[in-house]
Amino acid sequence: MPLAVALDAANEHDLSLFGPTLDELDRLPLDRPLPTPRRPQGLCLDNAYACEIVRQLCALAGFSAHIRPRGEEIARKKRGYKPRRWVVERTHSWLNRYRRLLVRWEKKELNHLGLIHFACGLIAYRQAGLFG
Repeated sequence: MPLAVALDAANEHDLSLFGPTLDELDRLPLDRPLPTPRRPQGLCLDNAYACEIVRQLCALAGFSAHIRPRGEEIARKKRGYKPRRWVVERTHSWLNRYRRLLVRWEKKELNHLGLIHFACGLIAYRQAGLFG
């Protein structure tokens, strides 16, 4: 489920939004449980984030970075293990179900961000499974 959102132009590299997205996690109304050696907290990323700065930012935030290049999950396919990249791509697919978000029509960034937050709230509501 999406926990944090950061916006920028479509022609910007994903790496430029990594820091602001981690900052958004700190603004969540709920406290994040502290990672322990028995229960570390992972962050699934794709090959676009394979650089030392991202690994350092993950370590400072208390995450262990799981950076997988494309095709590696097919080569490492084991019984009972799901590919970690699928979680990220699934979330993008869920957001693309909302036609208003697929093509950005809003001129103001705050309006578009509000719609993305609304869609993320709907996704979380549906995935909770509490209401049928």
